[in-house]
Amino acid sequence: MSDFVFPFSAIVDQEDARTALILGLIDNRIGGVLLTGQKGTAKTSLVRAVSSVMHDIPLIELPLNATEDRLTGSINIERALSGGEIVYEPGLIANAKDGVLYVDEVNLLESHLVDILLDVSATGVLRVEREGVSHSQENRFLLVGSMNPEEGELRPQFLDRFGLCVPVFSVQNEWKRREIIKRRLAFESDKESFFNQYKQEDYILRQQILSARQRLNSVILSDDLLDEAVRLADAASVSGHRAEIIMVMAARALAAFLEHNVASVSLLHIVAPWVLFHRIEGGLFDSPDKVLRRISSVISGDSDSEAKEKKHTELVEMSDDMMVPGAAAAGSIVFDFLKKKILNKSKK
Repeated sequence: MSDFVFPFSAIVDQEDARTALILGLIDNRIGGVLLTGQKGTAKTSLVRAVSSVMHDIPLIELPLNATEDRLTGSINIERALSGGEIVYEPGLIANAKDGVLYVDEVNLLESHLVDILLDVSATGVLRVEREGVSHSQENRFLLVGSMNPEEGELRPQFLDRFGLCVPVFSVQNEWKRREIIKRRLAFESDKESFFNQYKQEDYILRQQILSARQRLNSVILSDDLLDEAVRLADAASVSGHRAEIIMVMAARALAAFLEHNVASVSLLHIVAPWVLFHRIEGGLFDSPDKVLRRISSVISGDSDSEAKEKKHTELVEMSDDMMVPGAAAAGSIVFDFLKKKILNKSKK
């Protein structure tokens, strides 16, 4: 049945990517989520699974061959000129309002469409003008992109608009790889039955996201948090001030999700790699392991190469199935929290 998508809660591993998407759903002002990695790492499946935890929120996919009118919408010029009536026919951006706009292989998107997305993302306003007739409306959405860096670069201006960037890797643990096969085959065999197996977990996650949105602005941001965000951005030598602002916003969203009253420095350290990954020198087009190693040293404050290497080794050894330093620890706080929620719910 085409109405059933692969459940978000049924995704095996990929906790960093799932956490980043959750934070974007809580606060789309974070500026979007970019998933980067080689083909076959289930980036597209992961994004599409988001719809199973979205409540009355559209998920719109932007095809690479889309025209400008299909993206922005169009104005009925004939009715505008003959009767003075402006009739706007919505496009993909308008349809994605307050939801998710997904672009697979975003680095291959036509430049003029990138410019439009940049403008709407920066201003929060969609403007359409045809033959001197114009229409504008407020429009906020979560922009989600996925890409394989080996297939081409992403313009720096567009890259910076993504608040969070998460490298996605193939799962290395053999048990988890078997579980991926079993779940995918079970889903293809009976989509409705498989979807229902994870219905409660997705429902609890959806409710937690909605609750986090409501408590978001009540989360306290301490001076220590702000100072640490500034330190990290400065130590990473990133340009502008977008990085520290997004770090604080992402830490606040994470605190709201975890039902914390205060966004702590420890939560900031969890989200910092996703904010810095595409902004630190080397970024997307260096080895992900090297980039994450540099970010780990920035967070820890290690200055000499021996200390950095030691820290990196310790982080890698924290998990027996991850190739990326710190990756297992970053998302697990969210999913450990959800496991407790699900367990408590089942006992009632």
